[in-house]
Amino acid sequence: MAMIHEAQLSRLGLFDAKVPRYTSYPTAPHFSGGVGAGEFGRWIGEIPESAEISLYIHIPFCRRLCWFCACRTQGTQSAAPVRNYLDTLKREIAMLGERMPADVRLSRLHWGGGTPTLLEPDMIRELAEAIFSVAPMAEGGEFSVEIDPNEIDMARISALADSGMNRASIGVQDFDEEIQKVIGRIQGYGITRAAAEMIREAGVGSLNADILYGLPHQSTARIAESVQKLLSLSPDRVALYGYAHVPWMARRQTMIPAEALPSPQQRLALFETARKLFVWDGYEEIGIDHFAVPSDGLAIARREGRLRRNFQGYTDDTATALIGLGASAISRFPQGYAQNAPATSQYAKAIQAGEFATARGHVFSPEDHLRGRMIEALMCDFRIDRSEILERFDIAPDALEAMFRAAAEAFEGLPEITERGFELPTEVRPLTRMIARAFDTYDLSKAGHSAAI
Repeated sequence: MAMIHEAQLSRLGLFDAKVPRYTSYPTAPHFSGGVGAGEFGRWIGEIPESAEISLYIHIPFCRRLCWFCACRTQGTQSAAPVRNYLDTLKREIAMLGERMPADVRLSRLHWGGGTPTLLEPDMIRELAEAIFSVAPMAEGGEFSVEIDPNEIDMARISALADSGMNRASIGVQDFDEEIQKVIGRIQGYGITRAAAEMIREAGVGSLNADILYGLPHQSTARIAESVQKLLSLSPDRVALYGYAHVPWMARRQTMIPAEALPSPQQRLALFETARKLFVWDGYEEIGIDHFAVPSDGLAIARREGRLRRNFQGYTDDTATALIGLGASAISRFPQGYAQNAPATSQYAKAIQAGEFATARGHVFSPEDHLRGRMIEALMCDFRIDRSEILERFDIAPDALEAMFRAAAEAFEGLPEITERGFELPTEVRPLTRMIARAFDTYDLSKAGHSAAI
């Protein structure tokens, strides 16, 4: 990918900007207490009969807390809190089932965390059974689980595979031992390789992996070595995420020495080094930070213009409703977003009282739908299709052109206004999140967003 000169990227603010990752629009800091259990229950009831939906299950426990992680998790050494949480989840699933219209099926089921593989084999089977009694998998549906290579064995892999898991996702972060020590995540290549082999041995057809750039002490040589080790595991799909250093939000990150973090310019070089290695190995680029083998669902969706963006990043799922269960989980309905209480105790208290645990959310306005789709199109396809926007949304052609012109002018004319619409040439794509920001009308100062690169 040819890139515009670093000096121009610097002048346009790439190395200083803090912008959203745009896994939602508006972004989570703009959610408010105006959406509660009543709206959540009503929106479930308004799902059409026989529809396909996505379901996300949040397991907020880890055996140990990695210092780099900003997810909502808590440490536990015993099975008791996990068992109590599972009982609460099963109750929430049953409540969902009571409200759900007839014959709803799951196009996607994802267990995230935390560490879902902390669940014992019997708990895994129990949770899957509870879910499928309410909504079975649709034909061609995908059941994916985040797997910690340090917290897995064949018994748990078998329980997941027997329950229908057909895509596993392993976190790698970085294979360099010094970096692993500094981020509090010791996970050798051997352990990771053994986990990948167990997953494949169990007949699980697809393997995802996450790797990070922008970690302390990372250099282009070190990330190149980690990427090559990752490639030896032949993942079908890779997410290459930028490490977000937000110690004011994730206190455990204060353990990470800020002076060892690469500069924004070095972060760009780290990203480019990893990106080139994936492309050289035959992976297709998906959006701003994912890579997939040509036969993977994401790669097919990108080629066919069906790529979408949600809280897990990029997806080929076309379901209009994504329901999140568990503490802090976020749901997206055609009507808006709903988020459960973030603290496990608050979440459990609501569910045990027989009420949904929705604590906040956002009701979409027509403007949200319009701008959300434009931002998603940029993030997925690097292009906003004029005819699609005019056909789907109530906007005058002149008003749309004015939005395109304003965004292009803000970036020195680098985005192109063409016959098809608003397009980002290949060399401008490092600026995608910043250009997407030009279509966002919400106040950015409300949130500590992550670095633009």
